Amino acid sequence: MMRALAAPAANRIRAIYWTLAALVLVLPAIAMNVTADVAWGPGDFALMGGLLGMVGIGIEMALRARLDARARLLAIAAMISLFLLVWAELAVGLFD
Repeated sequence: MMRALAAPAANRIRAIYWTLAALVLVLPAIAMNVTADVAWGPGDFALMGGLLGMVGIGIEMALRARLDARARLLAIAAMISLFLLVWAELAVGLFD
């Protein structure tokens, strides 16, 4: 049986995601003030914000889709995995 995710569970997932997304953007800003090893520019923050926004939209679409819980979790896991792969490629060039 396919049905939408209950509102409280979906809201918890949204709150967790956006809190983690904000943390991912704040940590480099804090680290830049502590060490010279982190050197993000405005473009880096804009790119990461765009990537996080796209993942957030994908998660929102998965939460609103009429999927069973397993398919929804797989879709969210796939989006997060793809995000981590792109992030690692941009950070250290995995495929060079």
